Amino acid sequence: MGRPGAATTLAGRHSVGGVLYGHGMTAAHGVQGTLDDLGTPLAGVTFVVVDLETTGGSPAESAITEIGAVKVRGGAELGHFGTLVDPGGPIPPFITALTGITQTMVTAAPRMEAVLPAFLEFARGSVLVAHNAPFDIGFLKAACAASGYAWPAFPIVDTVDLARRVLGRDEVPNCKLGTLARFFRAATEPTHRALADARATVDVLHGLIERIGSFGVTTLEELRGFAKAPTPEQRRKRHLADDVPSAPGVYLFEDPGGEALYVGKSGDLRSRVRAYFTGSETRRRVREMVGLAERVRTIVCATGLEAEVRELRLIAAYKPRYNRRSKFPERAIWMKLTVEPFPRLSIVRECRDDGAVYLGPMSSRQQAEDARAALHEAVPLRQCTQRLTLRLIERGRARACALADLGRCGAPCDGREPEEAYALHTAAARSVMRGDVRPVVAAAQARIDRLVSELRYEEAAAERDRLAAFVRAAARGQRLAALAGCSQLVAARPAFDGGWELSVVRFGRLAAAGTIPPHAHPRPYVDALIATAETVFAPAGGAPGGVPPGPGPAGGATAEEMECVLRWLDAPGVRLVEVDGVWSCPAHGAEGLRRRIDNAYVAPDPGDQGAARPLR
Repeated sequence: MGRPGAATTLAGRHSVGGVLYGHGMTAAHGVQGTLDDLGTPLAGVTFVVVDLETTGGSPAESAITEIGAVKVRGGAELGHFGTLVDPGGPIPPFITALTGITQTMVTAAPRMEAVLPAFLEFARGSVLVAHNAPFDIGFLKAACAASGYAWPAFPIVDTVDLARRVLGRDEVPNCKLGTLARFFRAATEPTHRALADARATVDVLHGLIERIGSFGVTTLEELRGFAKAPTPEQRRKRHLADDVPSAPGVYLFEDPGGEALYVGKSGDLRSRVRAYFTGSETRRRVREMVGLAERVRTIVCATGLEAEVRELRLIAAYKPRYNRRSKFPERAIWMKLTVEPFPRLSIVRECRDDGAVYLGPMSSRQQAEDARAALHEAVPLRQCTQRLTLRLIERGRARACALADLGRCGAPCDGREPEEAYALHTAAARSVMRGDVRPVVAAAQARIDRLVSELRYEEAAAERDRLAAFVRAAARGQRLAALAGCSQLVAARPAFDGGWELSVVRFGRLAAAGTIPPHAHPRPYVDALIATAETVFAPAGGAPGGVPPGPGPAGGATAEEMECVLRWLDAPGVRLVEVDGVWSCPAHGAEGLRRRIDNAYVAPDPGDQGAARPLR
């Protein structure tokens, strides 16, 4: 006879359909079980469902702004706990927009070290439940460590794991709290406020336990093990990891036709691939992918950097359906100074070797729009989209826009600004985009100061955001351009075994990777690696047989690949062996300003929450 749903257990009922719960006896057999067999019945478990609001996503860099918790047992609420928390620093504007928690609201709130003892007492002896538990529990553990408290050994239940285990894609498109709350008709709508989200999670928990009851889960031990148990398909496919080596490299899950389903990297291929066939892998898409896979192909790499780069290249080449990131590097967004008699700034998705000046790549069109707006504040380029030619102007067919009447454009379209005068604006824009960002910073700072003096803080913050978008895009482009300009760069980094990791980079592309054993003379290994490295074209072309250049000014690699190389070069202990070219950033470039821009977001803002901090 089938077991009843967990909702029956939560309601405290003792018998349904001939099965007696909570006493270890069934009507069918009349046999008293032991307490060890029973575990802890769910009807008697005290759950504390907790939710946090924070200033960011990492406990190392962010702080808690609100705690909400609800204590339930047997389907009934026993109490709740909720308080704002002073994070000890500013709340980013996007967090305020998301949660509604402002700096003013937390000014009089207690600090975390005062709140933590009360919360730990409230949760004592219970099972902690959270939606995406690693996030909330990670912040709570970090708070305990910072306050000198030992983290209690709370049993943890993650409603995300449970939802991925029992709900199909035909029922819910994702496992976000808002989606699950609507699916289970939660009485409280999640609003990104801690106590409301905790109450919504309570209803989601009860709905999930009711579903899980059909699987015969009636105890806490079964509940915690259920989410982590591998699916039958995962168990059946475990043999795919049998021949995977224990080495750094890249792995590809392939379907019966040889199509790549998923590409990943790891420092230990065998350990990583085996994890896909255990209960620790709860992602629905990945479990679906494992069900389709028929083989795992591996590529052993000499270093972690080589594995990271190969992963990016394979994802871009195969575009596996189960990879979300890095599939379309060609879709990067750039800002372009067009090549025409009266150039303008255009946002494009493709770079060409057409003599134009490009800034980027940028992560979103919004960032590109903000960066363009910041540049327009400093250089009065035309902002219309019509293609101007001298013949069109001479015939009087070009029309001036409203910006000309406002004095923000010289109106070359109707002949008011001659080509020679407009060329000065073009030269200024070209200089800014190639390295000297001081005009943009000066213009933005002057406008921010004026807006702040007029108490127009929201407009000042928007201006700051536009400047930040420009500086970050320019800094990224200048770092990439510097690396792409080196025809060859050879560097070594200390390895864990006492030897060295060695990389050959040509025009920004990783051309070869290898290792030097401990105590070995490095020169023969360096020479051998250089001799066997792949040929890479310079951005302007090259000899046959090499790798063609990347799009636009990127050089021989994608921006993501070059950023992997730059992170590796920035690691402690890296030594440059050879550099053929000049590896440097412009003296008045954006790299030196990026930290000041970032500080403008983390330092306390004067006055209103939207106030912009000067960049001096």
